[in-house]
Amino acid sequence: MPTYEYRCLVCAKLSSFFVRSINSKLDPVCAHCQSKDMQRRMSSFAMGKTVGSVHENAAPGGERRSPEYYSDPRNIGRGVESAFSKYGVDMPQSVRENIDAARSGETPKGLDL
Repeated sequence: MPTYEYRCLVCAKLSSFFVRSINSKLDPVCAHCQSKDMQRRMSSFAMGKTVGSVHENAAPGGERRSPEYYSDPRNIGRGVESAFSKYGVDMPQSVRENIDAARSGETPKGLDL
């Protein structure tokens, strides 16, 4: 089902409308002030990703990582560290110990092969 967004020219707020198909007739009315003076906006959209594109853009800021990045043990766990930091959450000691163990070449606890 397509979703269309309109901006009210009276109150300037956005309203979204779901329709059955792209051929459905739509007379938009503002969900906030009930004005019919609406202007259609370009809606945002999502784009699927392939596994390859996820790996190519795994670096913070979207820059590509070279294959050498992944062979450097100092980079093990950087994504986990940045996620904890980004959300302002203290990293559990067990996670810190596993990252440090992996960086020193040890198999983290619970991952014994």
